[in-house]
Amino acid sequence: MSVKAPAFPGFTPLNDQIYFRDADTTTTTKPPNHPDVVVIYGWGDGLPRHVSKYTDGFAALYPHARIYAILSPIAKAIFSGLEARARHMTPLIQHLFPNGHKPSDDPSILVHTMSNTGAVNFYATAYHFAQAFNRPFPHKLVIMDSTPGGTDLTIDNLTRWSRAMSLGTARFFPWPFVVTQAIWATGIFFSTCVGHVVGSEPAGAWARKASVNLAYEPRDSLKLYLYSKEDDLIGYEDIELHVAEAKELGWKTEVEIFEGTGHVGHMRQYPEQYWSAISRAWEKIAAA
Repeated sequence: MSVKAPAFPGFTPLNDQIYFRDADTTTTTKPPNHPDVVVIYGWGDGLPRHVSKYTDGFAALYPHARIYAILSPIAKAIFSGLEARARHMTPLIQHLFPNGHKPSDDPSILVHTMSNTGAVNFYATAYHFAQAFNRPFPHKLVIMDSTPGGTDLTIDNLTRWSRAMSLGTARFFPWPFVVTQAIWATGIFFSTCVGHVVGSEPAGAWARKASVNLAYEPRDSLKLYLYSKEDDLIGYEDIELHVAEAKELGWKTEVEIFEGTGHVGHMRQYPEQYWSAISRAWEKIAAA
């Protein structure tokens, strides 16, 4: 299958969503406690020029790590079934584990998920890996940036979901933003209702369950939550419920709260706090 030209300078495409850059091996020796691989799942409809700010940040923090960047078109994540979402991630699994999976050969992997759509794509990857190798995806740290949100069909969640969808599509229509949001709210409402009738689970709801399922998440991994109480697309109460649930089920968790930042906006406003939280979390799990 042909792929589009690279969207990231210095990155090589594996398909139209997945890009990678090899580690820098020309400078100093890799510190033994640094990750071998960083996998970044961008937020819904995040553009390469925006996601690249995170790849650059990780390259500065861990220059010897191979970095993967996964774009997350909302429509592909939300309106594809689980098997289709997993197939979209096939090139990543094949590139990470070209000779199959041997636990003794596992690289040390840091996963960074951004917003619910990024999390949907990561857990599609974990599902694909579990189906292929009957083991959870072998990461040490998963960073949950502005995720997970609520999955129940409530007025608050419908407002957030329709706003999220509208942010990426309103520019294509001549009418006011509120009209686009109303159209999306109507479509999401009926799509969710039909899904309940036919027994189809929404992508976000499945990913949230997968994030606390030992089939996909190793027990010895660490979860780092980065969020703000001012996020207008994800309710912080839902994130804190997930933290409590993960702790109760036995996972190690860390929390970093940002003051006054919007959805996936924490790094832009507080870069030092952001990267320090990530560095501390990795050091903690790498030393465990």
